[in-house]
Amino acid sequence: MGRLFGTDGVRGLANADLTPELALSVASAAARVLAEHAGGVVRGASAAAGDGSGDGAARPVAVVGRDPRASGEMLEAAVCAGLSAAGADVRRLGVLPTPAVAHLTATLGADLGVMISASHNPMPDNGIKLFAAGGHKLPDAVEDEIEAHLDHVAQADRRPTGRGIGRVTDVPDALDRYLDHLLVATPHALDGLHVVVDCAHGAASLAAPRAYERAGARVTTVAAEPDGWNINDGVGSTHLDGLAKAVVEHGADLGIAHDGDADRCLAVAADGSLVDGDQILAVLALALHADGELAGDTLVATVMSNLGLHLAMQEAGITVRTTAVGDRYVLEELRAGSFSLGGEQSGHVVLPSHATTGDGLLTALRLMARMTTTGRSLADLAGVVERLPQVLVNVPVADKAAVGTSARVADAVAAEEAALAGRGRVLLRPSGTEQVVRVMVEAPTEDTARDVAGRLAGLVADVRA
Repeated sequence: MGRLFGTDGVRGLANADLTPELALSVASAAARVLAEHAGGVVRGASAAAGDGSGDGAARPVAVVGRDPRASGEMLEAAVCAGLSAAGADVRRLGVLPTPAVAHLTATLGADLGVMISASHNPMPDNGIKLFAAGGHKLPDAVEDEIEAHLDHVAQADRRPTGRGIGRVTDVPDALDRYLDHLLVATPHALDGLHVVVDCAHGAASLAAPRAYERAGARVTTVAAEPDGWNINDGVGSTHLDGLAKAVVEHGADLGIAHDGDADRCLAVAADGSLVDGDQILAVLALALHADGELAGDTLVATVMSNLGLHLAMQEAGITVRTTAVGDRYVLEELRAGSFSLGGEQSGHVVLPSHATTGDGLLTALRLMARMTTTGRSLADLAGVVERLPQVLVNVPVADKAAVGTSARVADAVAAEEAALAGRGRVLLRPSGTEQVVRVMVEAPTEDTARDVAGRLAGLVADVRA
């Protein structure tokens, strides 16, 4: 069996790969591990028998939120059962964006935060994302520790009884707490802006319209009627055509698209053109830079960010640090360097002064605030990044490691990059889950990018161990 935790928690087909039994076990193991890391106590049966001992004064506390997909109801029940069975008190948050769960993990002083969501994945999937005290994603080592504890969950002599069993209560003002936080983090009122927001029938459906209206914007909503089955169904940040059409039809200033758990944000300009994560990062970086708030004059991005972002930042005197693909690696770099902005082309944007993880609503509010502060359109602001045509080819291979050590491939990559002469770039990246090498090429024209990618893909496919 492979590693249970992927790049963003545990994820799979709900009730097949991700069963209630697995959810209960993961939650119970996580409660034990995180309590130990936080210095808490999970009382065993001998200390919590029905004699009134074991009042749970030192019990760990967990918060649990979910997106509105139907399987979340089942998995929420299992997670809460697993946490309380391990002796943790549970504060149930209901349907909330992932960044709200991270925020409330910190502000409610919880030892553990749990978000039940498969993000932008289709409705049949679901997932479990975990946050440590303070609202930070777990490092690999702690996930491995939780996985190692799974075998001990079923041992009855390790479970508390009587008053040692955790209690489950609701937090009725969870959404209001999160919205209050967002408004404090928004530097300028959005009066006069008309925004169309696509909520993906997901966790943003209630939160996003309220947040933008409270900040002063006029809001038109689409895909904000979740029924448990329609999340991400042809809508949201992976399906922008409908949003673009709505923005033009309503004559709005911009459109905002969220994914199922609202930890990412993409945008559409008034003319219906896409504004991707790289362009959003550039707009926010320049805003922070102008206000003297861009720590180290540095932006953190992944290796997949377009060269156009790098060139725009270079022109502005801003350094770009690159990480592996995945918002967890962006977060690690942000924390290591105490930087103030990072993110991905996909729309995960992190502002560490205000959030411990990617927050699509916060990103949108800051983006719109920049529009109202400058009086400039989104298309004008985003135009600072001239995106180079980018071609990505997935090449099936017998041995990813052999491609990485091939001198012939390395020489070919170097030759192609030399020919591009700083007007493009080449990236070969092995997949983390498949026997595939991804060949990414950026060049001044799409034809050039396709030609280079085709030559390199053919070479990669011929590599033998």
